[in-house]
Amino acid sequence: MILLLFNIIVKYLLKYIAPRYDLEYNYYMFRIWGKVLIGEKIVKQITYERDDKFVYSQFFKYLSDICEGLDIATPILMKTHIFNYAKFGTVKFLPRDFAEPPEFDKLVIENIRV
Repeated sequence: MILLLFNIIVKYLLKYIAPRYDLEYNYYMFRIWGKVLIGEKIVKQITYERDDKFVYSQFFKYLSDICEGLDIATPILMKTHIFNYAKFGTVKFLPRDFAEPPEFDKLVIENIRV
């Protein structure tokens, strides 16, 4: 049931939101900048890069790889996070988005145009 709902959301993103906001540019490769902030200071950062096409259904895998590289816990991913990333190219994870309280104020994931 959850997988079916997730597939419907991904199809909606690709059909309606991606064409409006020119998100088809990363056909061959993509980069994501992940940064951990305390206050407004960047404490840790990583650039996640893949040579394949960006797929929204794999967003949790990309997020977990970024968090593993930053050596932090993976946040709980909700559909609003995916919508924000699709629409604005950035998403912020606050301490309330983690199962365990983190030692930082926010995790920011931003798209880097290639």
